[in-house]
Amino acid sequence: MQDIGLATLVIIGANVLISMKGFNDFNFFERYKFNIAGIQRGEQIRMFSSGFLHVDFSHLLFNMLTLYFFANVVIFNVGVTKFVLIYLLSLLVGNLLSFLMHKDEYHYSAVGASGAVMGILYSAILFEPNMGLYLFFIPIAIPAWLFGIMYLGYSIYGMKKRLGNIGHDAHIGGAVAGYILTLGFAPSILQTDLWLVVLLAVPILVLFVLYKLGKL
Repeated sequence: MQDIGLATLVIIGANVLISMKGFNDFNFFERYKFNIAGIQRGEQIRMFSSGFLHVDFSHLLFNMLTLYFFANVVIFNVGVTKFVLIYLLSLLVGNLLSFLMHKDEYHYSAVGASGAVMGILYSAILFEPNMGLYLFFIPIAIPAWLFGIMYLGYSIYGMKKRLGNIGHDAHIGGAVAGYILTLGFAPSILQTDLWLVVLLAVPILVLFVLYKLGKL
């Protein structure tokens, strides 16, 4: 088992404590979840606080395990401060995209650290594109870069088709933020792995075109 850094431990601890409070206090959960009507009333704290609330323990566990496994890759390459910036800005960009996509759906609500965690995951993919990732339904490891493209493609499809009770837009927003911030913090990737940068940009460009065409 890998060592866990202090910054990662603090983030996981905050998620656990705030989520547990939300599990046991309905009013607290309702006050701080992502909600379009609440945000439009001026409750901007929801854009941030919702990223530390989760629906249930399994939702919390999945996000925190993903963060745990990929955080060290990012910290090793850019340092603790930039790791925290990627996490927090990915959280906010994910929620901003959700707000943009659902601004007329006043009852739309969401919670979870998925946007922030996806930012860290995509940052890690840019640094270690060939690390093996395992999916539940595939018995062999697939390269991280392939997973990244597949996941963004699925999330765009999920946004378009409104698949399941999943915040696909927050996932995409977080991934895009992690992608852009990582290239800003480590521009040498553009020289060493330009093929990867271009490949991961394809689904982002598809998302932009679909949005401009009003297909989302």
